[in-house]
Amino acid sequence: MVINALGATGIFVVLVVLYFLSCIRIVFEYERGVVFRLGRVLPQPKGPGFMLIFWPVDRLVRVSLRTIVRDVPSQDVITRDNVSVKVNAVVYYRVMDPLKSVLEVEDFHFATSELSQTTLRSILGQAELDELLAERERINRRLREVIDQQTDPWGIKVSAVEVKHVDLPQDMQRAMARQAEAEREKRAKIIHAEGELIASEKLAQAAAVLDREPAAMTLRYLQTLTEIAAEQNSTIVFPLPLELMQMLRADRTRS
Repeated sequence: MVINALGATGIFVVLVVLYFLSCIRIVFEYERGVVFRLGRVLPQPKGPGFMLIFWPVDRLVRVSLRTIVRDVPSQDVITRDNVSVKVNAVVYYRVMDPLKSVLEVEDFHFATSELSQTTLRSILGQAELDELLAERERINRRLREVIDQQTDPWGIKVSAVEVKHVDLPQDMQRAMARQAEAEREKRAKIIHAEGELIASEKLAQAAAVLDREPAAMTLRYLQTLTEIAAEQNSTIVFPLPLELMQMLRADRTRS
């Protein structure tokens, strides 16, 4: 009988030791543990470090405090100017209050993802296509503000929302390509016209100088003659200006 009692005591001790070992939980630095005791949540999250969870009385729910990155699936959006586009995005968020993230919403990951999808369609549907392409930062900021406001009761902080890709229809891509080409042609014509205007102004200034100084015109003729003579031409017909003939005649008279 004594042996049987000792054996039963030993088995009981081993079971108690095994039970306490099974109650050991390790919560990492980036985690917090929300503990339910008999269905009631303890007022303060546990961790990080070592703790005992006395099951089945206690139940531990681990909550990560790291920033979570989730892709927002591609959404069909009709912009305010009636252009159908496909838009996807990425949302960055983290848990600020572990108790709220467990008590206020069933699955905050799923809830945040679904909320991001509906908000993406709503906000982009209020913008025109040009705004969606050119004012991406403003739209990202507006998306973050709206999503963060709605996830705040869940203890979730949305740090950023970024629109990744805007998929345009083929006909719209061709229309935008034609528009860009027309814009480049317009700029090229404007630059050419400005160059012609500057060149004409310079030529007018040069003509005014040559008109005031007949000797300058003569030097210009001589320079042109030198340039032509450098070419391998057999015959050069070069008109002499009347001013040059008058100067030669005056020199001959004086001599």
